[in-house]
Amino acid sequence: MSAPRFYCPLTLTVGMVLDLPSRAAHHATRVLRLRIGAGITVFNGMGGEYSAQIVSVARDHVTVGVQARVEVERESPLDVTLVQAVSSGDRMDLTIRKAVELGVTRIVPVISMRSVVQLSGDRAAKRVQHWEDVVIAACEQCGRNRLPPVAAALPLTTWIRSAQCVPARWMLTPDAADSVRSLARPEAAVQLLVGPEGGFTAEEKQAAADAGFVGVRLGPRTLRTETAAPAALAVFAALWGDF
Repeated sequence: MSAPRFYCPLTLTVGMVLDLPSRAAHHATRVLRLRIGAGITVFNGMGGEYSAQIVSVARDHVTVGVQARVEVERESPLDVTLVQAVSSGDRMDLTIRKAVELGVTRIVPVISMRSVVQLSGDRAAKRVQHWEDVVIAACEQCGRNRLPPVAAALPLTTWIRSAQCVPARWMLTPDAADSVRSLARPEAAVQLLVGPEGGFTAEEKQAAADAGFVGVRLGPRTLRTETAAPAALAVFAALWGDF
C-alpha cells in the first residue's frame, strides 16, 4: 500500500522537520490514525515529492521529518483548461475532484444565466477557496504533485471577453453537429467549456461561438453537468493523453 500523501505549502528540503498543516494533521491522526514512525509522502504543489516519517503525534498536531526527494511527476501531457459553469451543492465539488484526477491543467468556474448558484463578492471568494481545498484533496489522493489553479469565479460573458484565446476552444453541447471523434489531435492548449444544470442559453452559445468555441457532443445521450466534463476529459486522455 502506498504511503499517505499530504500537501504542505512550504519550501521543502531534505532533513527539515515540519508540522503538517492542521487539515492534514487532523486527517492523519483522526482518519488514518497514523502513529510515530509511519512513513508518509509530502509535496508542496511545485513539482516532485518527498518521503517523510512521523516523529511526533499529539491531538491534531503531527511533526514529520523529511527524508528524501523523489523526482516524479504524474501530469497529463495535455494542457486542458476546464471552463465549468458553476453547479449546485456537491455537483461542482465532484466535477472538480474528477477533473483533477483526470489531469486537467487549470479550472475556471464561470457563472452562466442558468446557473442555480449565483456567486459574487465574499461568497464567491469563499467558494473558490473551498474548491482549492477540493483540488488539494484530489491531488493528495491521485498522486499529482502540481496543483491545478482555480481562477476567480466570473460571469461567463465577462470571462469570454477577457480570456486569452487558445488554438482549440471546444464547447460541450448535446445538439452539436460534430462529435469528439471528429476533433483533430490538439497541438497546443485546449479550453473546454461546459454548461450548468440547465445548459447554456442561446445568447451564451452565440457569444461562445463568436469567441471561437466550437460545439461538440460526446454521444447521443444528454449528460448531467457533473458527468460531462469528467467524461470528456477521460475521452481526451484516451485519445491523445496518457490513458
